[in-house]
Amino acid sequence: EEPLPLSEEPKPEHPQTEPPPSEAPPMRAVLGELRVSSITPSSVGLQWSVPEGPFDSFTLQYRDAQGQPQALPIDGGPRSVTVPGLSPSRRYRFHLYGLRGGKRIDRVSIDVATATAEPEEPPPPSEEPQPEHPETEPPPSEAPPMRAVLGELRVSSVTPSSVGLQWSVPEGPFDSFTLQYRDAQGQPQALPIDGGSRSVTVPGLSPSRRYRFHLYGLRGGKRIDHVSTEATTEEPQPQQPQTEASTSEAPPARAVLGELRVSSITPSSVGLQWSVPEGPFDSFTLQYRDAQGQPQALPIDGGSRSVTVP
Repeated sequence: EEPLPLSEEPKPEHPQTEPPPSEAPPMRAVLGELRVSSITPSSVGLQWSVPEGPFDSFTLQYRDAQGQPQALPIDGGPRSVTVPGLSPSRRYRFHLYGLRGGKRIDRVSIDVATATAEPEEPPPPSEEPQPEHPETEPPPSEAPPMRAVLGELRVSSVTPSSVGLQWSVPEGPFDSFTLQYRDAQGQPQALPIDGGSRSVTVPGLSPSRRYRFHLYGLRGGKRIDHVSTEATTEEPQPQQPQTEASTSEAPPARAVLGELRVSSITPSSVGLQWSVPEGPFDSFTLQYRDAQGQPQALPIDGGSRSVTVP
């Protein structure tokens, strides 16, 4: 469903609902043009300016390859975003909303087509990973850019439905990472990862299946280095109700969740905290329904005791 177009000169929505401007009219906030900064088969990078502002936050809305509406919350500070998990050779329409006080103040839109699919397997990195295509970097005549290198990508855990991965960064830092793989249906998936992370758990996999994972390190919106690994998920565990009887010797350790508490609330997010009086747990999953009534599931590492739902 396409949002309502704004006028040529965007104004705050329903200005009559704002406090009376008799003494001090509310400061205007205007979004500049939405531009494409990068395109890959599975992602699109976007940039914008804020000629008048500021905005508290932004929201980027689009429909995925299945036609489902997606909303990407963005903090009020950045002026760029990379949209992961897209399908190759497909046209998308993106709508960027600027929010203040929980209200949409202005909007800009753009149409973008993703790049065609790359070869099935990227070339394996050399023993000593080098930045990809260094010749495309700015000429290093005065000050060569600082190198960023990914260490080996290792498998840290395997279950029938997930794979845990770890890596190091011998030289860095990276702004962020992207983990790419193909799901059981052969569809490419891209998992964005914060630049400070050194591990990730990939959920929603199929049992007894071999997956190939590619981890890309990004800086300045460019892929600087990548490492790959393969992992096979475990077989599904057979149902064995008789194992209850065998607990006479060593009952399984109990794992208990403490109370789920709210730690922070904004117009577009909720922070939650919990404790684990008895444990440990391998991982957590937070489930909820979004504003459209669609079920959402957020995988959380077993060591975490808090999460922010954006």
